[in-house]
This record gives sequence, structure tokens and C-alpha cells, in this order.
Amino acid sequence: MTDEISASKSAEHEAARRDRTFLVVVDDSPERALALRYAALRAARGGGRVALLRVTEPPGQTEWAGVEEMMREERRAEAEQMLQGLAAEVNRITGTMPVLYLREGEARDELLKLLGEEKGISVLVLASSTSSEGPGPLITALTGRYNRQLRTPLVIVPGALSEDELETVT
Repeated sequence: MTDEISASKSAEHEAARRDRTFLVVVDDSPERALALRYAALRAARGGGRVALLRVTEPPGQTEWAGVEEMMREERRAEAEQMLQGLAAEVNRITGTMPVLYLREGEARDELLKLLGEEKGISVLVLASSTSSEGPGPLITALTGRYNRQLRTPLVIVPGALSEDELETVT
């Protein structure tokens, strides 16, 4: 009986590992590549998959609605192109295509909304900035004022991590 319980728990644990989703916020920072590689390596080596979130800024107010819509469509097309390129990289590392999310608004707000809606996201992966200005706006917000709204484990990859160091920690 004990062996059956142990085997059942082991099977449940393995299924949970395969179902893990590592979410990476795709912004324009140089650290994005590090967070993406970390998440892809973790998914490939430990089971799971990667999800990518790109948040575009809404266009500013213009006098003509047509111009505003054209700006919105241009930003969306650029974001989709970026996501497709990064998805190919994730697929090369993991052997699976990532889940893609594209939203418009404030990155922090859209990230928190997505995490609230998608309960299957298991881990949020961000890489810290190496600049003297701090770790970056999302990390600052999520470890500060908005930390109580975060219901998903947050992995912060040091922005100064080398490729060799990244390989050893994943």
C-alpha cells in the first residue's frame, strides 16, 4: 500500500513538473535575453513550457481616430514579429512552442491581470538590470508596492550572469 501511495505521489509530482509554465515578460531591455534563456533552459531540463508576454503602449491621443488605430496596428505588428522570433528561439531550446500573450496597456498592470487570469502560470522570470538606476521598473514594483498582488513565484535572474554561469544554475 505504501509503495502505491509513493508511486502515485511521484506520478503527480512528475505531471506537475510537466505542466509548469515559466512566464517571461518581453520588453526592450538587454536583460530580456537572459530571462528568456533561463526560462527556456529550465523548461527544457526540468519539464514545463515557456510563455511570453509582450505589452505594447497604447497610442497617445490624436485628433483623428484613424491615425490612432493605424499606430495601434503598427505596434501590434511589431510586437507579433518580435514574439515570433523569440518563439522560434524558445522552440529551438525546448522543442516546444511557447504560449504567446500580447496585451496593450501598462506593463505592470497587464502582467498582474494576466497572472490573475491564467492560473497555469507557475513561475514569473525576470532579469535584473545591471544599471546603477536599479533592477528595473517591473522588479522594483513587484518586490515593492505591488508585491502583495503577486501570487506567482518570482525568479530574478541577475543581469550580470554570464552564459556559463546561467548554464550551471538551470
